[in-house]
Amino acid sequence: EVQLAESGGGLVQPGGSLRLSCAASGFTFSSNTMNWVRQAPGKGLEWLSVISGDGNWKSYADSVKGRFTISRDNAKNTLYLQLNSLKTEDTAMYYCAKDRVPGDGNHDFDLWGQGTQVTVSS
Repeated sequence: EVQLAESGGGLVQPGGSLRLSCAASGFTFSSNTMNWVRQAPGKGLEWLSVISGDGNWKSYADSVKGRFTISRDNAKNTLYLQLNSLKTEDTAMYYCAKDRVPGDGNHDFDLWGQGTQVTVSS
């Protein structure tokens, strides 16, 4: 079955850190460009970061640049997002998503995980 499954979310204090994981199955993970996207309560989807299939190219939204780091382990078919210096405004459901066309930059995704909740609160 083709699927993505996120994990690693939780409750963290402002300034804290979390590492999110996204386990992929049912497709050739290493050939696909992968993304992280989030949705805060009452708001729309916000694209956060993208990584190429070989992991050599990455890009970030300005809102998370310098605080979040995307990475992948193709041997484990797993995508990661390291979240540092968390702020209350980072509270959201976090999703991993696969590019429909690898690397086209259109934020057009054809596979999503179920999401993992990150809550930043004191």
